Amino acid sequence: MRVVIAEDNVLLREGLQLLLSSSGHEVVGTASTGPEVLPLLLEHRPDVAVLDVRMPPDFRDEGLRAALAAREQLPDLPVLVLSQYVEETYAAELLNGGARGVGYLLKDRVGRVDEFLDALERVAAGGTALDPEVVTELMQRRRDHPLDALTPREREVLGLMAQGQDNASIAKALVITERSVHKHISNLFAKLGLSPSDTGHRRVLAVLAFLNS
Repeated sequence: MRVVIAEDNVLLREGLQLLLSSSGHEVVGTASTGPEVLPLLLEHRPDVAVLDVRMPPDFRDEGLRAALAAREQLPDLPVLVLSQYVEETYAAELLNGGARGVGYLLKDRVGRVDEFLDALERVAAGGTALDPEVVTELMQRRRDHPLDALTPREREVLGLMAQGQDNASIAKALVITERSVHKHISNLFAKLGLSPSDTGHRRVLAVLAFLNS
């Protein structure tokens, strides 16, 4: 994959570059400030962009703004956003632009190399990768909501779906059969008023859209 990295922390930026290069990917450009990001993305049109939320000059939301602006001009650009902390407002704003090819991970997740690379590849393929802590925040903020009707197991399944996991991965994580996973998904879609026929990316997008409603 061709990747653009936007990160002001030089150690993390160079670490990401080394990790991706050693994993067979090509880093075609790097940025260390917010204003550099959009021109870099438009120039290289990478397969995926890895962007820090907060970057110079103001350390507010420059990376996120660049990601949103880039997706307006390059609608199919996959973006994996990194954040130091769970900032659900930023996650919600990113998802509002369309959940396909979107990831939001905490920076701590980068240290878990296999998980990070899996998330990056899933986003590049048009999938979704939300940090488990972000999913938890999104779900916990719902009060007096249809989510309350879900059983604990259905909430676990929904959380894993929102992270981008398929049925086999969910079954493995929860130590249950895929048939049980399918049943839980059918039940939770019915409770949430979502079409039980949604599969693959459409299923994940529907769940994310519901979480972000």
